[in-house]
Amino acid sequence: MTATKGVTSPESPGQVRRAAGTTFRPEIQGLRSLAVLMVVTYHIWFGRVSGGVDVFLLISAFLMTLQFVGRYEDARTVSLLRHWLHLFWRLLPAVVVVLLGTLAATFLVIPRTRWTEIVNQAWASLFYVQNWLLQRQVVNYYAADHSLASPMQHFWSLSIQGQVFILWPAIFVLTALVCRRFGWSYRAVLLGVFGLVFTASLAYSIYFTAAHQELAYFDTFARLWEFALGTLVALLLPFLHPRKGMRAVLGWVGVAAMLSCGAILQVRTAFPGYVALWPTLAAVAVIVAGQSGSRVGVDRILSSRLLVGLGSTSYALYLWHWPLLVITLVWIGEDHADWLTGSLIVMASLLLAYVTTRWVERPLRAWRWPEAKRRRLAVAVAVCLAVGASPMAIFGYQRQVEKDILASQGTEDNPGARALLPGYVNTGNANARPLPTPEQLPDDWGRLDGPCVGELRPADAALAAECQQNDVGSGAKKTVIVVGQSHSLQWLGAIGPLAKEQQWRVQAITLGACPFMTQTEEVGAECNRFNAQVRQHIRQHHPDAVFLVGTAAVPDSPDEDLTWGLDDLVGELTDQGVEVIAMRDNPRFSFSPSECAIASGVDGPGCSPALSSVLAESNPLERLEGTFTGLSILDMTDLICDGARCPGIIGNVYVYLDDNHLSASYTRSMTEMLSERWLAATGW
Repeated sequence: MTATKGVTSPESPGQVRRAAGTTFRPEIQGLRSLAVLMVVTYHIWFGRVSGGVDVFLLISAFLMTLQFVGRYEDARTVSLLRHWLHLFWRLLPAVVVVLLGTLAATFLVIPRTRWTEIVNQAWASLFYVQNWLLQRQVVNYYAADHSLASPMQHFWSLSIQGQVFILWPAIFVLTALVCRRFGWSYRAVLLGVFGLVFTASLAYSIYFTAAHQELAYFDTFARLWEFALGTLVALLLPFLHPRKGMRAVLGWVGVAAMLSCGAILQVRTAFPGYVALWPTLAAVAVIVAGQSGSRVGVDRILSSRLLVGLGSTSYALYLWHWPLLVITLVWIGEDHADWLTGSLIVMASLLLAYVTTRWVERPLRAWRWPEAKRRRLAVAVAVCLAVGASPMAIFGYQRQVEKDILASQGTEDNPGARALLPGYVNTGNANARPLPTPEQLPDDWGRLDGPCVGELRPADAALAAECQQNDVGSGAKKTVIVVGQSHSLQWLGAIGPLAKEQQWRVQAITLGACPFMTQTEEVGAECNRFNAQVRQHIRQHHPDAVFLVGTAAVPDSPDEDLTWGLDDLVGELTDQGVEVIAMRDNPRFSFSPSECAIASGVDGPGCSPALSSVLAESNPLERLEGTFTGLSILDMTDLICDGARCPGIIGNVYVYLDDNHLSASYTRSMTEMLSERWLAATGW
């Protein structure tokens, strides 16, 4: 039935059906086309959220409600399982085609270091949980550089829609059973149920968006009110009869409000809270206006053959436009599309959407065999899932094989920084693979054994959430607290093994992009508050030493300076009798040396910058030497670059996991040398 399709299962404009006693409304098909065009243009050219997705969600619930109310009023029974199987049999084929095409392009164009992330998102997209994955990863949907986004990221909205396509029918059927049992009005009870859903979800959305907008954006419950609004409109529509002139006004006001939403509103920090009422109420106005009967009504445009025809491919167009955008930007090495590139992406998206609709969706919709029996539908859905999952499963198997090969290699096969020691003789296998695998590299961060527990656990919730601790207990010979940002965290790869060897208790309390420093306007309020709490924690527990990175390097430059206020901070800590271990920062780049080596080889052009171009001749920390009793300075940069250049692979180990962070595998290879220098500097 047409009403089941919503935004997610397009209908040919020539296929006019009656759904729930209501004739096919071409202006809604045109409204859907307008919404997808908004999404595509705003994504590709403006890097903004348009509000078009919110319109999608509302329309899908509106049409679904018409279907189930019509079935109830016609006294037709509903098999929930069959309904769900039928629905996903219509949704999945296009999803599988796009996933397969996107994965193929990923393996051809996108660097291997991103493959694991994209495959994980493909799994989540196939099973309609992508929004939960993005929420857990705290993905910035508004990031300006689309080339760094996942080509699967847009599946978040389809995942929420799929979840509602399971929940809403269950509510409709359960309500029907209750109403038949007690003789209640089906429409009235539904109004009460979805009125409560609308109110509760909108209130939650407003609160959650204000508190954690980046999480609320992907939250299912924060979006349920948009579906509930579509359902309420469908239930109330028979009682709404605006006059002809008012219909024309409503239609034009609604379309104008929709089109202007993304341009006028600051959606970056406001969606999906109350601000999302703008595009959804605009869509409500267009739906209520319906067929105005006026020569100047906007429905004449929305019902045009062009927009209605485009509506039949809107689902596939939404599926294709984002991966094409991301993969194209990676391919050409740009962070956004200009007008020419964007136009080519739009044309390619339209072509692929037409091909997918014409040669995949329509033939499968017309195939009678799966619809004959529920068991056949289940088989069809299972086959779709199996086909979609096959490349991810193969990738997972190959990744495990590579892990096993690396695990079987000896220590001398991957010496890492030890290869730079004087007199080192390479006795490893010349065919040994670099450590770790390229797919593991982005997650190759130094870590301690677990969360902070016991007497050292911070009382402050923010500190406790960012805290790690090794498993050396109260009998530890020393207690060291690692503080600062990710450039301190990366050294846990070496500090962790060193601490176990020396029986030190190590605690790491770090916050990304938050250098450890005194109160300053150089960082935001969150960082200042975090650092104040860390300093209080140090005063309270009085560790033997604090480890921090005391300088800040500049990408692709020898410029390097002390972190702001370091001398005041060192004085504060040493006055408490706490030793300070200050590490020099590592060279930083505008590209990933490891990724470059993977693509072009370690000697590839531009993969190994000259040492003098990225590292200052002298260590800025030396300016503090002798100034404070209890300050020890460490400089490991001679083991990060080879004395002349800074390659992406040293000793068959990837040095960097991105453009500025050392891999845990590489810092781990420096454990022995770090131990010697640490003990020599501190006298421990």
